[in-house]
Amino acid sequence: MKKTIITVWIGFGMMAASCTEELDQHPSGLLTDSNYFQTEDDAVTAVDGVYAILVHSDKNTPLYGDQILYLSDLTSDYMRAGANSNSPETRAISSVGYDAGNFEIQCTWEQIYKGIARANIAVDNIPNVNASDEVRQRLINEAKFLRALLYFNAVQFWGDIPLVKSSEYSAEDLNRHPVEDVYDFIIRDLEDASALPPEQSAAGRATGGSADALLARVYLVHSSLSGANAASDLNSAVQYAYRVINSGRYELFANFYDAFDPAKKNGKEHIFSAQFAYGQDNGFSGNSAQHCTWSTGFNQNEPVLIITDLDLFYNSYAEGDQRRDGSYAKRLYNPADNSTFEFDLPRFRKLIDTVYGANWLASAINVPVIRYADVYFTLAEALNELGGPDSEHNGISAYDALNEIRRRAFREGKYSAGADSPGTPPYAHDLSGLTKESFRDVLQQERYFEFVLEQTRWFDLVRWKKLVTSVSRTKPAVSVRNYRFPIPHSERLLNPEGLWQNYGYDGATVSNPYDESYK
Repeated sequence: MKKTIITVWIGFGMMAASCTEELDQHPSGLLTDSNYFQTEDDAVTAVDGVYAILVHSDKNTPLYGDQILYLSDLTSDYMRAGANSNSPETRAISSVGYDAGNFEIQCTWEQIYKGIARANIAVDNIPNVNASDEVRQRLINEAKFLRALLYFNAVQFWGDIPLVKSSEYSAEDLNRHPVEDVYDFIIRDLEDASALPPEQSAAGRATGGSADALLARVYLVHSSLSGANAASDLNSAVQYAYRVINSGRYELFANFYDAFDPAKKNGKEHIFSAQFAYGQDNGFSGNSAQHCTWSTGFNQNEPVLIITDLDLFYNSYAEGDQRRDGSYAKRLYNPADNSTFEFDLPRFRKLIDTVYGANWLASAINVPVIRYADVYFTLAEALNELGGPDSEHNGISAYDALNEIRRRAFREGKYSAGADSPGTPPYAHDLSGLTKESFRDVLQQERYFEFVLEQTRWFDLVRWKKLVTSVSRTKPAVSVRNYRFPIPHSERLLNPEGLWQNYGYDGATVSNPYDESYK
């Protein structure tokens, strides 16, 4: 076991967390795999340390507290760095002018691999603890779910990546491995994790539904890389999405903003979320996305993150679509003086807690990793790609899945507000009469409407192979190189041959891998 490489290269460090009734997100203290794993509490603490990587960082913002958001949304078409952003690293991300030395990209890599390291140690050592087989297997599968999530982010950001499967590994494992090998490993981990119980005693822990929903998304993303084998992946995406829907355990909130209300966190729409709490101020813990979208408060100064173009994005919502005011705040109540403030440029609404907004470390708004809405979108997209909008699985068509999203958006049917009668379908905003291509266009626009600030936009544009076309509307410097991020320079210094650079960045020796289908 190469412990020196572990410490230097990917910052392995097992951080202990106390075992409590709730998922503990405040790790402290260094563990070693050789002497720590003895009791059930030790095993729980180890897995809590893997969860903690989602919301805690010793160096920069947490993965789901801002880090992934910077790479997945700030590099996209609808978001830019505001005037209050004084970081050249952030501005480079925003303008898609980043390079291999960018601090934000380096921190994202380091945090992902630190989490993978913790998961590997947990998976390898939990079988040895004094606990029941049921408890050991549950904790191992939770660690596998988290490892799969981390690898899924990494393989989308960088393509071929190091595939470290165990706490004991060879130098070869530290080299970049083919994308297909990484996806195979992700899928195996999630298939194991799908055996997790449907409910957990502590809020925020992964369940079998979490694994199934993530598997559906993984297969959908992989289908864009599968060429002639895409249909097999799409069918798997359909099957896992349907399994989640058919479980009957999840529902959409009728009020869209309830999905981001701290009083309704871990509710019926939340399949898996990064857990944030008031007073979560250990190191760099905290939902710093609130700070970046709300750092200037009630004035016209631009915060760190702001919308790029009102007509393209804010004004593109149809009248009556509750997702606009659930995603953006053009007007916001100011409790300090009991007034309503109107912004020249709307703020990103979802992660703003106006009561505690002055202190981003205090935000209790969870960050959704997988909402139930995403499962409907996955089912609709996969079915349409397989055979058009009339295609169905077990009685649910692509139309049905996307119309469910739109009915909630416009408060129709069972989502009707107040005393309004639900009526019977078709409803005013139901889709019909579309071709496969026009349904695809509508679905892609609907995903923007639904998932503003939810760390999906860059991933979507890459999957649809329309990153350059979309982002160039607001950021003319974008090019096909931006379909992948650069391998951080600090990592390549340790392994320059095994960690070869992606196309388009300094130090790259590979030819352009993108054909005319990448628009």
